[in-house]
Amino acid sequence: MGTELQGGNGVPSGRKATEHAMSITGNHLQRRLWVLPLAGLLLSGWLWAQAGAGGGQKTAPEPAAAQAETDHATPAGAASHDNSYVIGPDDVLAINVWKEAEISRSVQVRLDGAISLPLVGEVQAGGKTPLQLEKEITAKLKNYISEPEVAVMVQEMRSKRFNVLGQVARPGSYLLGNSTTVLDAIAQAGGFRDFAKQKAIYVLRKNPDGTESRLPFNYKDVIKGKNVEQNVKLEPRDSVVVP
Repeated sequence: MGTELQGGNGVPSGRKATEHAMSITGNHLQRRLWVLPLAGLLLSGWLWAQAGAGGGQKTAPEPAAAQAETDHATPAGAASHDNSYVIGPDDVLAINVWKEAEISRSVQVRLDGAISLPLVGEVQAGGKTPLQLEKEITAKLKNYISEPEVAVMVQEMRSKRFNVLGQVARPGSYLLGNSTTVLDAIAQAGGFRDFAKQKAIYVLRKNPDGTESRLPFNYKDVIKGKNVEQNVKLEPRDSVVVP
């Protein structure tokens, strides 16, 4: 029983042959188990490298784009030039000087039409468009700043408003249209209250010299087609008074 036979080809037979076969199989399994993790590791590394390269291609331009936007950005409101609106007293202007925070600010136009800015000093804003004022401020700043970029916007249009006072449903201040009349103003204010004196209405108008004029308006006559000239076109800062 202790004798071990070999076949003619030199391969062990019996128990030795079984042990030999198991040894060979074990060696092959060990080699495969060692190779598989290595292959997985290599594949994982390759996938990470590809993902990193792909992500770099997508995100790499973004910092450059952001930098370009920072370098070439324009002042806020620079694209909102208005060459039709005429600035008047009490208007609130937003003046932005690019990269000059100490000069940029909101200012209210004084009754004489002027504003005041650091370095610029007194500037006449009334009677000019935002674009005209923008060019004037730019010219004055060139004495202190290289290539100043200025944007002027009307933040609040207070000069182009009228008031309706007294016995109306909604007294207050209203935005003035291009052809607003006394009748339009009364309608915007919601009409009369019960005890309004419709024949004694008048318009208070400020004159250039600072005085005021009183323009009578008889509602009863105007709606009947009488004295229609009393239905005047309102001007900025007019006040329609309904006693």
